[in-house]
Amino acid sequence: MKKLALHWKILIGMVLGIVFGVVMTSIEGGAGFVGNWIKPFGSIFVKLLKLIAVPLIIASLIKGISDLKDISKFKNIGLRTIGIYIGTTVIAITIGLLLVNIVKPGEGISEETINKLTQTYANSDGVQAKIAEASRQKNSGPLQFLVDMVPDNAMKAMSNNKAMLQVIFFTIFFGISMLLIGEKKSQPLKNFFDSLNEVVLKMVDLIMLFAPYAVFALLANVVVSSNDPDLLFALLKYGLTVVSGLLLMVVFYTVIMSIFVKKNPFWFLKQISPAQLLAFSTSSSAATLPVTMERVEEHVGVDKEVSSFVLPVGATINMDGTSLYQAVAAVFIAQALSFDLSFADQLTIILTALLASIGSAAVPGAGMVMLVIVLEAVGFPADKLAIGLALIFAVDRPLDMCRTVINVTGDATVATLVAKSVGKLGDPKPQNWDDNYDKVK
Repeated sequence: MKKLALHWKILIGMVLGIVFGVVMTSIEGGAGFVGNWIKPFGSIFVKLLKLIAVPLIIASLIKGISDLKDISKFKNIGLRTIGIYIGTTVIAITIGLLLVNIVKPGEGISEETINKLTQTYANSDGVQAKIAEASRQKNSGPLQFLVDMVPDNAMKAMSNNKAMLQVIFFTIFFGISMLLIGEKKSQPLKNFFDSLNEVVLKMVDLIMLFAPYAVFALLANVVVSSNDPDLLFALLKYGLTVVSGLLLMVVFYTVIMSIFVKKNPFWFLKQISPAQLLAFSTSSSAATLPVTMERVEEHVGVDKEVSSFVLPVGATINMDGTSLYQAVAAVFIAQALSFDLSFADQLTIILTALLASIGSAAVPGAGMVMLVIVLEAVGFPADKLAIGLALIFAVDRPLDMCRTVINVTGDATVATLVAKSVGKLGDPKPQNWDDNYDKVK
């Protein structure tokens, strides 16, 4: 009997998790049971993925740089990566603005719904925390994100998954220094990191055995902890506008894959589907990063020299899905609260959302924080910021799940495109968790 593919197992786990969550919602005490006995398994899975994220970045990036043997090649990959990421982000924001101006979802929100949403969420800790964090970000200098990128303590940066850019900076610095001392002197270190990389990738394979059960737990918890269904329905038009834009981004990625990479886009989406499904379940590009790297390298054929740089950087600064959401959410809030946006304001949204996606990458709940920065940039009244965030807070979690899928898909697409452009796209060589099991059992 043919073994069921991983993406089907995860998909089955997701469906069963949603169904189980709906059933438990209708049972008295069901939500408490899910929170106490089901949710912890999903939390453990996410922790395991985050556990190996930093070691994987360090090992794979050092291996990738040391394999180059030429710093100019790394510069070539780096410039292409940043350029393409900026290009895809601008396209994502533009798609969002076009859709929200055509559909006008904010004009369909009643005054009663606005008041109910305001009373429910405007003074919540979540909304107030996002406004405070955005204020801190805005008050920092324009180049603060460059300052934040350089760690003053490498070990401290490695102990914090939110300091991913600092880890990348240190690792690149370390890898380039290895090249400069010569192959003979750096060989012991290279052997160590090559071996570490193989071990961490095997850990990814082992963790993924638990993935179908974990997504069941994660989705069941999302369902039982969902907000007022009436409020969710009131925001359906807004939610569908965001999702439509995200689907258009998938179409854009398939066009890139077909025209520039010369690969079947459906084959590509199938290969990275486990990473997409995990991104949906966890709402975290950083947590999904180990799986994204494993799928892109082993199942798509991207050389580690490319993936080890492009994907960690992308998980930190490339937010196509989140940036599209910024555009739709900003205009939606303006429409609902009768705040006129000129053409110049909408150009400002494009520029601000682009810069915010880079500068606010390491901030927890970056999407909402970026949105506050975008709204303030177009002169949105400060006293209405909490009301504006309250309008979309009810549907933020499900939309966060959807836009994280696009963030991860964008990272994988750019990695494949860069690999193709520098001649580093080869044949897939998938590995299984038990490849060497016979030798050790």
